[in-house]
Amino acid sequence: MSAPQPNKIPVQQIDLDATKHRIHPRFVKGFYQNIRVISMYAFLALFLILPWLRYNGRQAIWFDVPSQHYYIFGMTFLTQDFYFIAAFALIAAFTLFMVTVYAGRVWCGYACPQTIWTHLFQYVEKLIIGDRNKRIKFDKTPMSASKAFKKFLIYFIWFVFSMITATTFVSYVSGTEALYNSWQMIGFIPFPDWPTWVWVSIFIFAFSTYANAGYMREQMCIQICPYGRFQSVMFDKDTLIVSYDYERGEPRGARKKGTNPDHLGDCIECQMCVQVCPTGIDIRDGLQVACIQCAACVDACNEIMDKVGYPRGLIRYTTERQLAEKEPSRVLRPRLFAYLTLLTVLCGGLIYALTDRVPLEIDIRRDRNQLSSLTNQGMIENSYIVKLTNKTQEPHAYKISLAPQDGLSLVLRFNDVPLEAGESFDMPVSIYGDPDIIESGQTPVTLNVVSEDGQYKVSKQNIFTTQGQ
Repeated sequence: MSAPQPNKIPVQQIDLDATKHRIHPRFVKGFYQNIRVISMYAFLALFLILPWLRYNGRQAIWFDVPSQHYYIFGMTFLTQDFYFIAAFALIAAFTLFMVTVYAGRVWCGYACPQTIWTHLFQYVEKLIIGDRNKRIKFDKTPMSASKAFKKFLIYFIWFVFSMITATTFVSYVSGTEALYNSWQMIGFIPFPDWPTWVWVSIFIFAFSTYANAGYMREQMCIQICPYGRFQSVMFDKDTLIVSYDYERGEPRGARKKGTNPDHLGDCIECQMCVQVCPTGIDIRDGLQVACIQCAACVDACNEIMDKVGYPRGLIRYTTERQLAEKEPSRVLRPRLFAYLTLLTVLCGGLIYALTDRVPLEIDIRRDRNQLSSLTNQGMIENSYIVKLTNKTQEPHAYKISLAPQDGLSLVLRFNDVPLEAGESFDMPVSIYGDPDIIESGQTPVTLNVVSEDGQYKVSKQNIFTTQGQ
């Protein structure tokens, strides 16, 4: 007699295939989707328009990396002004953190470039093929001349959008004039006359846009984007989230229109919330890392509730405290207040630094091989290179002078240094010291640089030495 077999525990089958079926979300209309479409395409229009704005005869926003000059609405920044860029980045990061603590992933659903371009590419498919069911059926049909033509048309439009995106990105660096006005004739055909780095950059940006919005789509949000991974750490019980009211909706089940069976909840199992989701999740399974809080499921569910005569809000923006504990949410809480305070300090400091900033850069270098020399007249000479940078967007002439000091005098090659907007110039200067008056060793000296109209003045200190002659 064989030994009794132990009870077998059912093992859940895991799909080890990494491939996923393409998600074709249904396009839905509603209050939140109207806000979402307006915000997304407003950001897209802003991105496309900004490089064409002019300020004082120059591109208003221009990150001229090759020359290491960065122009933002009349302000010129150099590489040494990187701390301003770091301050902007910190403010943007903490703003995102604060918004996440209060309203969850609204950035992902309403303003993220990945969401915007994916929505745009999917809308192209909708225009050419049709709504969700037609797109799903289109994928399953065998290849034909009609299908090949539609695919070619979709890919071509995607390619055009990708090229527009890439050239716009590059125009922020190369400048619109250099990018769009550089042409050469190959035979009788005009062809862009761009340097190699422009071609490489356009290829990278175009390929990234095409791949991310055309193929990666929701996988960028689910698998790659780090923001979706650490968002749960920033959530608390009072963070706004898109959530399904489990108590009201369960148990689910279909029913005839106009009826409300006592043994069923309000969810009629229509699957609309799943069909409209751009990442393909079921919000009824709870809060998930793939949820970008676009609220498409909210608008879809509200539309169904209106049709069956049930109250809206089965899926809604709410908080864990409201949904689970039936208590009102707390708006001002320590974490949110901390971010708000930090943002106030950062913004105040940045505004003060920008308003107090003098758009004139002065740097003094000296020859380290020979600290000083003795002239034929018995004077001690120290030679310097004064680098002047006009950080305004207008031409100016500058005068260099030495702060009055007994026994020291300044000798210049030029009385005035005219500089164009954003131009730099290395000015050799010499300071002579009378050994009978100045003390032996090292003496601090101050050079002053003043614009011809007296509007800008910068002082820089260096050392005059009697050693090394």
